[in-house]
Amino acid sequence: MFDKIRTLQKALQREKLDRFKRRVGFGDLVTDRWDNAREYGFGEGTSVYDSVFVTGAVTVGRDNWIGPNVVLDGLGGLTIGDGCTICAGAQIYSHNTVRRGLTGGAAPMETQSTAIGSNVYIGPNSVVAMGVTIGDGVVVGALSFVDASIPPGKKAWGTPARIVGDADPSI
Repeated sequence: MFDKIRTLQKALQREKLDRFKRRVGFGDLVTDRWDNAREYGFGEGTSVYDSVFVTGAVTVGRDNWIGPNVVLDGLGGLTIGDGCTICAGAQIYSHNTVRRGLTGGAAPMETQSTAIGSNVYIGPNSVVAMGVTIGDGVVVGALSFVDASIPPGKKAWGTPARIVGDADPSI
């Protein structure tokens, strides 16, 4: 049985490499990203790689692209609007365990809802902290740490992320 699975995996990898010039993990070879999204109850037209980690109460709208190795933490409640791009490795949180860790487990996990508007771009490997609201039409640059809310129509990047101007949808 194991040899059959390995043979299938190799054939699927070769097909993916030949067709798209990329290699993905086994789960992404044998699942459909749009089916994954439907199983989570996400909006029509949304795609979610198999490698995405989803926990808690996560609500996702329509026509979103959620890349590989993303973390969507809804333990405190997470909403994502329509038409967003959540790039590879992005992490969006609605909880933390800092106090719990510092007290040896005596303090409870802290939670606060997090919201991402519509038509938002969150760059690769960015982190959005719990309690943050990102407005519609926002661009978050790669490798950013977003620890404060960002109003609609802005672009922000850095660690911590800072607003650097208006987002320009014509780019």
